[in-house]
Amino acid sequence: MRLLEALTQLKKINMPVFSTNDAAAMLGKSRISTSQMLLRLAASNHLMSLKKGLWGFKSKLEPLMLPSYLVSPFPCYISLQSALYFHGMISQIPQVLYAVSLGRTRRYHTPLVDVSIHHIDVGFFNGYVIDKQSSVKMATPEKALLDVLYLSDTRTKLFHSLPEVDLPPHFKVKQALKMIDTITSQKKRTLVLERFQKYVSIA
Repeated sequence: MRLLEALTQLKKINMPVFSTNDAAAMLGKSRISTSQMLLRLAASNHLMSLKKGLWGFKSKLEPLMLPSYLVSPFPCYISLQSALYFHGMISQIPQVLYAVSLGRTRRYHTPLVDVSIHHIDVGFFNGYVIDKQSSVKMATPEKALLDVLYLSDTRTKLFHSLPEVDLPPHFKVKQALKMIDTITSQKKRTLVLERFQKYVSIA
């Protein structure tokens, strides 16, 4: 099968991202031969290799959609500096796309954008909204800030300090405090609350 014929068939999957197994089933070929063909298509810029066994069409894939595909089957949502910038709370454009997940902390290098995934506990996996069109999950302004504070004491010190943060007029302090209460670790909860108080006035 020629490359362009294979590409035409693969587009019938009608998904921006697909696995090698998906492609093998569509083309009716072995996984090994399919993988070789996909590598050739990626080399000719018809496809993107996102990670081992996962491929995407650049024209169909929005950067904000990437994290959910990369960490599947674990859930995730866009947060941290990426969400802070999205909400206009910081002016500096993040160089990578940040998300939090129930999966493990990991960084992915893709042709579209580098993605930095950070693990949080299941009890604190909340505070996001889902875009109806793209299904992208995005942290609320409150949760984006709290996620940074939550991860500020990690060994990498990646979130130890923030650029100047401007809280939007609609920032909900009481809602943020309720989110802090969902942190199961008392030590972590106290740390987040203390750092949160530097940004807001709590009556």
